[in-house]
Amino acid sequence: MIQINDKALAEAVNEGMDEFLQVFIDAYLQAVDGKLTAENMSKLNGSQHTLLAWHFFTTEMRDGGFVQLIQNGYGGYIFGNPFAKAMKQFGAVELGKLIYKAKEIYDPNKAVLERETTEEEFNAMYVDFEVFDDLEEQYFEMEEQQTSLIAAYVDEHIADFGEIIK
Repeated sequence: MIQINDKALAEAVNEGMDEFLQVFIDAYLQAVDGKLTAENMSKLNGSQHTLLAWHFFTTEMRDGGFVQLIQNGYGGYIFGNPFAKAMKQFGAVELGKLIYKAKEIYDPNKAVLERETTEEEFNAMYVDFEVFDDLEEQYFEMEEQQTSLIAAYVDEHIADFGEIIK
């Protein structure tokens, strides 16, 4: 089980929901040596994977949207797993719906979106996949509210996300 320091968690709670969630994410990243692999995936349970997937999702969305998320190798982790369903179970229903809509674009275009690209080809994908633009705008409009729902779910089900230690 992933252990979470009670003191670090208490300090983070006072700073805000992003910091609260980051305490868990940092522990997960430490457990997998900073990168998920087939060998270390079993170190995390389903709830922990969902929260880590949310972290990768939000980080990539802030940096470069769906194209970057997919090009950086997270397409399968987000769209090939029950991440959208889990977001709905966490209470982030609107985020879950948005991910399902993005999956409808991703699935038929997976080969093109995941292929190795030059920087020029990568940049051209933003034009080729402008269909993601509206979804990205919707995400940024809902991000804070959906993050708040996720943080509340983690707080209410804390034992699913880590063992709190003194």
